[in-house]
Parts: sequence; structure tokens; C-alpha cells
Amino acid sequence: MNDRERFNATMHYQPVDRAPICDFSFWDETLPIWHEQGLPRHVDRTNSDEFFGMDRLHNGPGLGVAIDLAPKFEEVVIEDRGDHEVVQQADGVRVLRKKFMGSIPQHMGHLLTDRASWHEHYKPRLDPTSPERYPADWDARIKEWTDPQRDYPLVLPGGSLYGRLRDWMGLQNISLVVYDDPAWFEEMVTTVADCIIGTLTRLLATGAQFDACGMWEDMAYNRGPLLSPKHFKQYLVPHYRRITDLLHQYGVDVVWVDCDGKIDALVPHWLDAGVNCMFPIEVGVWGADPIQFRAEYGEDLLLMGGFSKRILAQGRAEIEAEVHRLTPLIEAGGFIGFCDHRVPPDVPLANYMVYLETVREVWGHGVNLKPMGAFV
Repeated sequence: MNDRERFNATMHYQPVDRAPICDFSFWDETLPIWHEQGLPRHVDRTNSDEFFGMDRLHNGPGLGVAIDLAPKFEEVVIEDRGDHEVVQQADGVRVLRKKFMGSIPQHMGHLLTDRASWHEHYKPRLDPTSPERYPADWDARIKEWTDPQRDYPLVLPGGSLYGRLRDWMGLQNISLVVYDDPAWFEEMVTTVADCIIGTLTRLLATGAQFDACGMWEDMAYNRGPLLSPKHFKQYLVPHYRRITDLLHQYGVDVVWVDCDGKIDALVPHWLDAGVNCMFPIEVGVWGADPIQFRAEYGEDLLLMGGFSKRILAQGRAEIEAEVHRLTPLIEAGGFIGFCDHRVPPDVPLANYMVYLETVREVWGHGVNLKPMGAFV
């Protein structure tokens, strides 16, 4: 089987030669630190899948299509503070970010603050017909996407109904808008959804056979969702349904959402809206577990990720035990296991190689595995 066939069979509970062996990439700092631990220095995030012998989980760098802001704002370094810098990002948000070993940057200011700034700076950048939204080599892209010999999954960008708005406004501001001006909140969500649907319609109309659609939200933290389930159901679910109805018309029936944090209260609402796969199932201090999700939702819920990065940072015994614990779920189908987020730099290279060695043997059965690069 090739990567595309294996992905589709796994996501539809059909027989496979072996489980997909893949990952969700790395923190910016992980590979440089691994270079000091023996990883060849030519390995970076553009070629790490090939070096580590991974299957292609999706279409690499993407389709070259902007699913939200187009054009983006200019990214500008406003102030250098030594090991930190103040930056206006491409989404118009001003942040303080660490130059190395940083995670989520600290928001310092937002361009989107009220209805006037929404209509001036953001709403015009959410026009699905904007030529800047699509790659200049559109015809060449279509030729690649419609190639019947394509051997990798092609994944549509599904955008974000809440997560990007939260980024653009800040968590506190958008939380207040839901109560202080719900009509404006609904207008923003509707505009974002219209942009997603317009963009997806053009992509789907190319005739390409897309294998999945990936959405992004990051709308939960370690205690639960950032938006109440009541408001989630009221404002977001109808638009998720618009998007998934469109996808289903074109035969795309694997729709995942990338959401960190404790997502338990939102999962049933996503399922009701046609979003049927959780990615990457962050384990976190709350102990999320793909086995428990499958027990609760059965085969209706597809799963990806779910291998704790904390376990990856421990040792051989813990890593091997977790691989074997998840194996029955791997064998049942509908689950692709990998690190529950991008692999962080506190995971030693030696541990990662133990993980790869074990999953290639246990989940991959040594069958049709891709070759790995050599350590010099």
C-alpha cells in the first residue's frame, strides 16, 4: 500500500498492510538541539519525515492557499530586547516572543478592537474571491492535485471559526464580545465561515479527490473550553455544519480539528456538526486518552496523536509500554498514533529513536517500511 491508500483504509476501518508511521513535526528548537546529540545537520523540518522514514500524513507544506487573512499584514520586528523581541505578526497582533526556546508568545496589543477596526482591517481580508488567496501556479497545482497516480493524502485547509478570531482580538476581548455584542460576534464568525466555504468551493471544484480536511481551533485549556458549550452550539455548530455539508457533497468524509487542551465538553458538538476526527489529542495534565475516547464514542470518532510527549521524555521502558498499550487501538483502525503535539526539545534524540524503533516493529510489523537516513 502507498501512503494515501494506507491513510484512507485506516480512517475507514478497512484492512491495511500496517499502521501509518508518521509524526506531527517538532518545536523549532528540537532539531537544532538534536544536532548536538548526533542528528545529521542537514536534517530540518523540511526533510525530517524522509530522514526518519515517515509516511506522508498530508500534503507537506499545504496547498499554497490562504484560508483566512489575504493579504496578510507585514511582519515587523518593532523592538529587540536581547533574548526577546516585540513583533507585529502577519495577523496584525503585536507580541513579545522569545528568540529561542519559546512557546506561545505574549500578546501585547491588537489591531482588532472594535467594529470599526473589524470593518477597516479584517473583514476586507476575508474575501474568498481575492486573487491573493490562491497560488500563482494555480494550473500546475491543479495538475498535481488531480493526478490519479498521487500516492499521498491530499488534505484541505478547513480554517478556524473561533481560534483565529481569538488570536486577532485576544482571549479577554473576544470573551467579552460574546456577551457585550453577540450580534457582532456572530457577524465575525459568519464572515470567517463564508470565507472558508468560498475558498473550499473553488478547491473542490477543481475535480481533485481530497482525502481529508483539517481545521484548527485551539479553543481549550487544561480545565476545558474557552467558549462555553452553550455558545459553541449556538454560534459555531451551524457554520461547522455548513462546511462539512459542502465537504460531504464532494466525498470528503474525514474532517479533523486540531485543538489543544481538554476538549471533552466540545467533542460531542463537533461530532454533531460533522467534524469526526480529533487531532492531536493532547494528553496534558488532565490525562486525555485515545482509548477512553474510543470507548465513549465508538467508531464514530476518528483519532490521531495521543502519545504523550512526557512519556517520550522518560525512557525506553515507559516508551515501549505506551506503544504496547495503544496497540489494540492501532489494530482496530480509525486511529493514527503519534506524539500528542510537536515533539518538544526536552525529548532526547535517543528516546525518539527508541520510539521509532518500537513503533516500526510493533505498529508497522516491519512491513513496507520506508528507509531511514543514516547517522554519520
